[in-house]
Amino acid sequence: RKSKKTAPSFRKLLKTSNIKIENKLKNRQLKQQSTAKKHRKEQKKLRQALNNAATQTPLPLERYKKRPEDEEDEEEFEESLPVDMMEEDDLEQMKAMAQKASFLTRDLSSSEPVHARKRKRENVMEKYEKLPRLMQKEQEKELIHLLPIKDKTGIIPQTMERPAVKKAEKEHQDEDGGDGAEEVNAPTPLPLLTTQDLVVLRRKRLEERKVCIAALGSSILSDPSANIKKLKELRSMLVELDPYVAVTVRKLVMVSLMEIFKDIVPSYRIRPLTEAEKSTKVKKETQQLREFEEGLVSQYKFYLENLEQTVKDWKQMKKKKSEVVSLKSYKGLAEVAVKCLCELLVALPHFNFHNNIIVMIVPLMNHDCKKISEMSCEAVRKLFKQDKVGQASLGMVKVISGLVKSRNYEVKPEVLKALLCLRVKEVEVKKDADDIAPKKRFMNCKEKRKHLSRMQRKWKKAEEKLEKELLEAEATESKEKKLKLHTETLNIVFLTYFRILKKAQKSILLSCVLEGLAKFAHLINVEFFDDLLIVLHKLIESGDLSYRESLHCIQTAFHVLSGQGDVLNIDPLKFYTHLYKTLLRLHAGTANDDMIIVLQCLDVMLTKRRKQVSVQRALAFIKRLATLSLQVLPNSTIGILATNRVLMHTFPKSDILLDNESQGSGIYLPELDEPEYCNPQNTSLWELHTLQRHYHPIVRKFAAHLVVGAPSEGSGALNVDLSRK
Repeated sequence: RKSKKTAPSFRKLLKTSNIKIENKLKNRQLKQQSTAKKHRKEQKKLRQALNNAATQTPLPLERYKKRPEDEEDEEEFEESLPVDMMEEDDLEQMKAMAQKASFLTRDLSSSEPVHARKRKRENVMEKYEKLPRLMQKEQEKELIHLLPIKDKTGIIPQTMERPAVKKAEKEHQDEDGGDGAEEVNAPTPLPLLTTQDLVVLRRKRLEERKVCIAALGSSILSDPSANIKKLKELRSMLVELDPYVAVTVRKLVMVSLMEIFKDIVPSYRIRPLTEAEKSTKVKKETQQLREFEEGLVSQYKFYLENLEQTVKDWKQMKKKKSEVVSLKSYKGLAEVAVKCLCELLVALPHFNFHNNIIVMIVPLMNHDCKKISEMSCEAVRKLFKQDKVGQASLGMVKVISGLVKSRNYEVKPEVLKALLCLRVKEVEVKKDADDIAPKKRFMNCKEKRKHLSRMQRKWKKAEEKLEKELLEAEATESKEKKLKLHTETLNIVFLTYFRILKKAQKSILLSCVLEGLAKFAHLINVEFFDDLLIVLHKLIESGDLSYRESLHCIQTAFHVLSGQGDVLNIDPLKFYTHLYKTLLRLHAGTANDDMIIVLQCLDVMLTKRRKQVSVQRALAFIKRLATLSLQVLPNSTIGILATNRVLMHTFPKSDILLDNESQGSGIYLPELDEPEYCNPQNTSLWELHTLQRHYHPIVRKFAAHLVVGAPSEGSGALNVDLSRK
């Protein structure tokens, strides 16, 4: 059965007809546009051809000898022309046009229309015949263009050939007459300036540079994101080439850039963007922020490289080719560069390239130049004091430890003294890093399904989300992170100290090591206590230490025992004996700088360990201190009397030293070095009566206060100010 085609509806026909009409209109518009485009191109090429023909000088017509047959044909043609109908002016114009039409005699094979279609069957030989043959050409002479001449006809260009100089004559001139040519071509010397003129000229140029630096700096600070490119312009002045103001301008630019970076650097570290982040589209504001951050980091990097290069040039005394800056000026530039590095080290510990600054500054702490060494050490001490988190301190301690080891422990004591400013004592450090409490862990999905109901899971999810937001919003670093950083820092510090104690006991660094151990001894791991005490006792018994170093050994030992060493059953009798024996070395003939360390040792040995100290030992030290107070300076005497006051309050049985009657058997033996066996209970503090006639008023007050038993109240009590001190 044949299927009958259904007739299309009127709407369908109307629809298709509209589409056809639209398509026809579109095709017509496209054709019109293409023809208009072709027409414009042809017009453009025609204009170019006319311009080229007008600028080019016409070539003369080629003349050929005519055959007699051609002459006859020409005469017949001229006779046939209606010359009598043309005027003389028209004839002259025709002849002039014929002279200019030099293209009639040329090969017109290349002047085909641009859009001419190629012939399908083009003979190959005809192409080669149409190409012009290469003829042997004469060598083109070099022309010199002269000034043109203008007459009635127009502008006539003038040229001349460059005169050829023979090689032999040229060589002869170079060999024999070179000096004469130099004298002829030498520029006339400028008039010499006086010293006053040079000073005025330098002042003027310097003011111009200062104005330029101030303008660039103010524009950058007013809108850093928009004017970040001006940082490069300002940084380019670090290579000032004017010898009159080069040194001063470079110093000003260094300091200006340092202050600008301190102001515009953000309070976070800028990380490089990943490829995925670069390819994603972002908002206009985000893109501007990214460009600002990228430009800031790059310019900051180049600035630090310039400062580093300045310091290196001074160290190596490397003379530059330009010779703009003399070798004597290198030291001044290096000092300013080091000062800028120190300021950035302290002001921007969170920003990029801080570790690079540390690597540059730490070797300068050990430099021979006193000024640069002091600046570097002071900057490191400031960094240690203000570093609350510990990240920057850890990086600094690592580099210092590496420097001490690489120089074979031959560094300045100031390098290790800077470690005393570490803020590790403010945080409670555990015995070991493994004892740190683990961080709070959130439950995973399986644990929630297993232990919680549906409603509990819902509440738990909301609670965890809130806790995470609170942790992100909290600006302060977590306690666990600080603890970990401080533990690692202390491990490196103690490793450096123990290396010096083991390998360089006769080094000048020993006093700094002992002082550092005395400060951080309460944080040392218990495992090292026995070995450390043995090493300290050997150092004291060796006799190679100075008095201050021996005091630091005693202080370190008692700090170790008063901290985590309480659990150890160790009696440091040898250290008590050594201090008791050496107390009388102090006298008024020298400065009593060591008195502070002595009083600190007594506080740790007697007051803080009062439960482990016998009464005989306490009485012996009180008597020895009273004897010592007679031979030292007044300020030291006041400190000794204040210590005796504290000991009399700590050990109430010490009031027997205020009686004249002796108790027990034996007599007092002041020459004996053993505090336990010198019978101090059989003597009295007669020194206090002598001190009541001292010339210093505060010494007299303290002596009178101790004679009556150091009461806290009543007529014999001290003033509030003195008792607090």
